Amino acid sequence: MLAACALVPGAQPSAGVETRSVGGVPPAGTATPLPALTHLPGEPEHPHARWVPASFAELPGWSDDRTSELWPALRQGCAVPVRAWTTLCGEALRWQPRDDGEARQWMEQRLAVFRLESDAGESQGLATGYFEPLIEARRRPAGAFRTPLWGPPAGVVPKTPWFTRQEIDQRADAQAALRGREVGFVVDPLDALLLQVQGSGRVRMKEVDGTERIVRVTNAGTNEQGYKSVARWLVDQGELRLTEASWPAIRDWVKRNPQRLNELLYANPRVVWLREEPLPNPAIGPRGAQGAPLTPGRSIAVDPASVPYGSAVWLDTTEPLSTRPLQRAVMAQDTGSAIVGPVRADYFWGWGGDAEAQAGRMKQPLRMWVLWPRA
Repeated sequence: MLAACALVPGAQPSAGVETRSVGGVPPAGTATPLPALTHLPGEPEHPHARWVPASFAELPGWSDDRTSELWPALRQGCAVPVRAWTTLCGEALRWQPRDDGEARQWMEQRLAVFRLESDAGESQGLATGYFEPLIEARRRPAGAFRTPLWGPPAGVVPKTPWFTRQEIDQRADAQAALRGREVGFVVDPLDALLLQVQGSGRVRMKEVDGTERIVRVTNAGTNEQGYKSVARWLVDQGELRLTEASWPAIRDWVKRNPQRLNELLYANPRVVWLREEPLPNPAIGPRGAQGAPLTPGRSIAVDPASVPYGSAVWLDTTEPLSTRPLQRAVMAQDTGSAIVGPVRADYFWGWGGDAEAQAGRMKQPLRMWVLWPRA
C-alpha cells in the first residue's frame, strides 16, 4: 500500500505520513556477505550477468555523490516496485534524508553491493545517453510539415512482423492501413526517426484551429522488425568514424548527402508507433519501461535480463568528450533495443538542447554495481 503512494519530485508527504526531521537514519539490521549470483530468489533470472559481492568502499566516488538527489527517482520507481524492494520502498516513501550523508547511510545499512560482470568475467562495458526531444509538429499536413508520426496501423497484430520502413513507403496496402492513424506531421524525416529511436518526445503541436500546445508522444508498439542503428550503418559505409557517430553528425551527413536520405532511413527497418499523451507537468520525464517517470541524471536504461527494473545502480564512467568523472547512484527504470548485456547503461539526460548535445556525444567506458536489498 505504501509503495503505491509514490511522490513526484518536490512533493511533500500528506498528513499522517511519518517524515523524519530529526534522529537521522532509521535503524536497520545487518547481513552476512552473499555469494556470486546469477539468479535472485523471487526475481527474474539474469543468466548472462554475474553479480559479484563487493562493498561500498569499492564504489569510486561513493562519498562525493549528492546521494539525496536519488530520492525523487527512487520514489517514482517505488510506485511499481519489484518484490524485493517492497519493504524498502515503504521506508523511502515516508522518510526523507536531510542531506547526502543521511542518504548514503540509509543505503549502506539496507543495500548489498554487487559488481556486474559478463559471464566471461568482463567488468567494463559501455555507457551511452538518451534524452527527450522537443519537435515542432502540425496536426494536419501543411506546407513543409509532411512527414507523418505514425500511430498503430489498422489490423496490426501484436508480436507479429509487419511491413518494413521501406515497404511502408512503397506499398499501397501498408499506406492504406496507416491512413488516418497519424498523430501529427513534422518537417524533417530525421525528427520522426529520432522520436522513434528515443521512444518518446515532446511535441509542440499546432492544431487545425491555430492553437498550440506541448504534448508528449510515447511508444505504442513497433512493426516487430529488427532494429538497425543508422549511425552504425554510416560507420559501416565508411561515411563516419565510430567516435563521430552522433545525431549532430548524422544530420550533417544528410545535409551533405540529401539524395541518400531514404537509403539511410531504410537501413533501419524497425518503425515505432507513437501515441499522444498529455503533459500536465513539464518537470516530469517520460515513463520508462518499468512504468515509472524518468528523472534526468538519475534514471538509466538497462538490459532487464541482467539488471531487474527498480534496482539501484552505481555508475562509474565519465562525462561525454571529457575525463570528468560521472559517478553516481541511479535507478534502473527503462530499456531499449540497443541496450544489451550486463555492463551496459543508457543514461537519461532529460530534455532540451543541452540534454540532446550530451546524449548525442556519450559513448564512454563504464563499470556498474547493483545495490540490492539485503536478505
